[in-house]
Amino acid sequence: MLRADFHYELPDGLIAQQPAARRRDSRLLHLDGATGAVADRQFVDLPVLLRAGDLLVFNDTRVVPARLHGRKETGGRVEILLERVLDEARVAAQLRSSKAPAPGSWIELADGTRLTVVGRSGEFWLLDFPGDPGAVFERCGEMPLPPYMRRAAESYDRERYQTVYARDPGAVAAPTAGLHFDAELLAACRDAGVQSAFVTLHVGAGTFQPVRVDELRDHRMHAERATVPGATCDAVRACRSRGGRVVAVGTTAVRALESAAAGGELAPYSGDTQLFITPGCRFRVVDALVTNFHLPESTLLMLVSAFAGREKVLWAYRYAVDRRYRFFSYGDAMFVEPDPAALAPRSAA
Repeated sequence: MLRADFHYELPDGLIAQQPAARRRDSRLLHLDGATGAVADRQFVDLPVLLRAGDLLVFNDTRVVPARLHGRKETGGRVEILLERVLDEARVAAQLRSSKAPAPGSWIELADGTRLTVVGRSGEFWLLDFPGDPGAVFERCGEMPLPPYMRRAAESYDRERYQTVYARDPGAVAAPTAGLHFDAELLAACRDAGVQSAFVTLHVGAGTFQPVRVDELRDHRMHAERATVPGATCDAVRACRSRGGRVVAVGTTAVRALESAAAGGELAPYSGDTQLFITPGCRFRVVDALVTNFHLPESTLLMLVSAFAGREKVLWAYRYAVDRRYRFFSYGDAMFVEPDPAALAPRSAA
């Protein structure tokens, strides 16, 4: 399968640069993967599309204010984008500057904090912090808005580029399907008899890296840390036993759950995942999906295409473009039901 098989045309004006006035104010495109039928809805309609007994699985990662600005020892400006915290003082990060810094040199932040450049490790730089890196990012960092948002982060992005249930710091990009939920909508889902569970997948900066190879079989996914606790595995089994559906909120929740079931049965999981889901894969856990619209030729679009069928998904995207849905992180959403052929046999065990 080719990268070009997942291309679609998107006018720049449909890329959302600002969030909706309220989280719940987004539109929701309902795609039936069995028939290809689509329907226009509002995100507040989600409880109507869910059923009593369903299980919503959320990614509770918390976005770190992961972008820092500083000056190198030589005086040049440098931008630091966190990839992950490695230990109590060291991080892996991307650096942007006119000239690469020398190993052993320092970078000074606006508040006077100095970081030591250790050297490169693959595509990332290793930096030593004088203490807890998380505290430095919280104090000096800005929210790492995606590159297609052509503006600097504002103070309100600290709240809006974060889900209301975020609790485990570590992501450098938001699990954006969850941005549409507020406390009232979560309560409406509970009132409809829908239960909730959580996984954690710390979204890395690599999520914005394009697929650079023509053949998908040659693509290597970036690694992201994922945790699926035993309580979530129990909640999935209970959902199965009562005839409910496991509804993943976002592609990150899908990747966490399916990584935890890669051995054949869902089991507690903690570690890196490089799971690359493309058409032909069969889903062992997820029965329905809430997701935003994704970039052309992206691994996330490939995942959704695997779930509901490539032609049906691309047709739904063309429909969304024609009806001027808003795309990407601060944009509108989809509720996707699967192509039955994409599901592995289900078991309550």
